[in-house]
Amino acid sequence: MSVSGVQGEERQDYSKAESAQIRARSRRLLGSLLSPLKPKLWLTAVAIVLSSAAQVAGPALIAYGIDQGIPALMKQDWFPVAFAGIAYLLTGLAGAFLIAAYIRLSARISQAVLIDLRTRVFLHTQKLSLEFHESYTSGRIISRQTSDLDAIRELMDEGLTMLVRGLMYMVFTGVMLVIVDAPSGLVLLASLVPLGILTRWFQVRSQSLFRRSRVASAKLIVQFVETMTGIRAVQAFRKQKRNEAEFGDLVEDYRDVNAKVLGLFAVYNPGMALIGNTAVAVTLVLGGFRVVDGSLGVGVLLAAVLYTKRFFDPMEDMAMFYNGYQSASSALEKISGVLEEEPSVPDPVKPVDLWNAEGHVRFDSVEFAYTKDRVILPRFDLEIPAGQTIALVGSTGAGKSTLAKLIARFYDPSDGVVTLDDISLADLHPKDLRRAIVMVTQEAYLFSGSVADNIALGKPDASFDEIVRAAMAVGAHEFIEGLPNGYDTDVNKRGGRVSAGQRQLISFARAFLANPAVLILDEATSSLDIPSERLVQEGLTKLLADRTAVIIAHRLSTVAIADRVLVMEHGRIVEDGSPAELIAGTGHFAALHAAWRDSLV
Repeated sequence: MSVSGVQGEERQDYSKAESAQIRARSRRLLGSLLSPLKPKLWLTAVAIVLSSAAQVAGPALIAYGIDQGIPALMKQDWFPVAFAGIAYLLTGLAGAFLIAAYIRLSARISQAVLIDLRTRVFLHTQKLSLEFHESYTSGRIISRQTSDLDAIRELMDEGLTMLVRGLMYMVFTGVMLVIVDAPSGLVLLASLVPLGILTRWFQVRSQSLFRRSRVASAKLIVQFVETMTGIRAVQAFRKQKRNEAEFGDLVEDYRDVNAKVLGLFAVYNPGMALIGNTAVAVTLVLGGFRVVDGSLGVGVLLAAVLYTKRFFDPMEDMAMFYNGYQSASSALEKISGVLEEEPSVPDPVKPVDLWNAEGHVRFDSVEFAYTKDRVILPRFDLEIPAGQTIALVGSTGAGKSTLAKLIARFYDPSDGVVTLDDISLADLHPKDLRRAIVMVTQEAYLFSGSVADNIALGKPDASFDEIVRAAMAVGAHEFIEGLPNGYDTDVNKRGGRVSAGQRQLISFARAFLANPAVLILDEATSSLDIPSERLVQEGLTKLLADRTAVIIAHRLSTVAIADRVLVMEHGRIVEDGSPAELIAGTGHFAALHAAWRDSLV
């Protein structure tokens, strides 16, 4: 399935073929989750069947005690009454014990399934390519891990056992009613006709409403998460009122769809109760006439009435199960869609090792397009010798970042091949690729934890001395020492305790510690002020020494440290030369440099 296919999961209308495909996909996922748990599932099923049988035996024992025990008791024979009483107590105890057993077993099955599913979603979304994460919003991913998994948890914790137990209970109750009194069984059979019509009506109308409810819930979560994640932009652009209106519309939609669901229950539950009470009344009236003419015992009539009433007892629970089932089914559809998403940048089938990369990068007849009608990089060739520092310059949208992402293998080219030391990146072992090529982006993301932990991300087994040396090399040591706890200072969520420029210095230290053969800096100095940038220039000189480097920057002061400048326009390299050569010429870079120099006057 493509990313657009996953995004389509938020739709509410599907063709029959699409619905069948989605259901089949969900069943495959559920089967793979339950397959390792077959022994526990069988044991739970046995416990449910036996507990239902023990519970259903009660009315028959009461009938025996009344019709056989009371006459015998009048003859001073205590055995039938004692047998009925003791048997009733024992079946009650057995039923209680078995109910406790299957509740424990079903809880273990539920937790095992949820742990497996939650882990699969987390690990799989990590493996998916950048294309997926740029198209699938973080709020929707969070919705998969929270509300969707919660819906499945609720179904697994109570719903499935409720369904199986209810079905077994109804089957055993119906069978016992026929055994005890066949005519009363016919009354129950006749009541199944209106019950089936009512249930089908409820099922058809509720299915689309439950899906709408899940979609509305997901939209609420997405809106909330994205508002909180971008709270700085919200407050900076005074977007609170607009968010209030948008969130209000989503809440209203969620309320309306849930009100319609409750409206269905307002018809279904009373209708079901009416059918059940009618069946009980008919059984009682017809049985009463038979008791009067002596063809039916009072105990049997009582048992028949009890069985008829008990037959309908699980129906309300099963209606609630259907509510949970529809929510969980919709959630499972969305999760299965994410799990079937294939990485657009897959790991090689037969990876090639590259223990010590030199950093020679080559583009051989490379073309890249997001879609057929959206070509970003037309076919071109490029060679970057090992140890050379190149700067990519050009207007926004010229293709600089795309070229850098191809080197980092965040994307694969649509055609052609990108190689490192004459090995295609698509064939290179992932661990060697990530060790050899490191990209520092403009965002400079920091994870929760200490400054030292964030620097050590480039080399998890690094010693504290190595971390300090890396920070000193890029000019970050002084400000880190000035933090409340130095290198042990917690940077808080997303690095909120340090400034944007300081975050970038930490990311430079991280890259220095990783010691890659190829380093890509994508607008990585854009958040630095002039003093900080001058400080980092010295660190960059050390950072870029003896390694291949690709620098994307609008600041021409950063470009000056490059050995070679590539000017890009519309995905093509229009100028290629050293900074001095291009400045001396009359091309695009010379004009950019002149404009930059004039701005400093």
